[in-house]
Amino acid sequence: METRSVLSSGLDGKDVVIVASKEELATPSKVVLPEPEPAPGLILPDGSINWGCPCLGGMSTGPCGTQFRDAFSCFHYSEADPKGSDCYEKFSVMQECMSHYPELYGRDDDDELAAAIDASAAAGDAGDTRDTRDTRDTRDTPQPSAEK
Repeated sequence: METRSVLSSGLDGKDVVIVASKEELATPSKVVLPEPEPAPGLILPDGSINWGCPCLGGMSTGPCGTQFRDAFSCFHYSEADPKGSDCYEKFSVMQECMSHYPELYGRDDDDELAAAIDASAAAGDAGDTRDTRDTRDTRDTPQPSAEK
């Protein structure tokens, strides 16, 4: 026994309010939802770049977003051989922009390595862990004989 009321309100009855009975609300819904569409990845079906992809980690919208989009677009659409070799200038502009925001974009791995080496050198007397092996090529150097 349905005791549902339907009320319309708003301009031209655009708003609809449905009041259902307690019994009607207690029964499981018979609505079947369609399967969700798969989330698009970095490249959309039409071949364009999905700038909203979480895989970009917000790079396309940060303070260097314009430079990132220019460089990434250049690489994506590049027909040069090797791919992207015609995008050097755009990546240089992006890298220059990112260097102004190290707290956001992090430091270059080379910078981190240099900092670690400096820290190690500063520790110096606290245990020198540098590799001091002789790595010169000695294949053509006469070796001392073992005879006595």
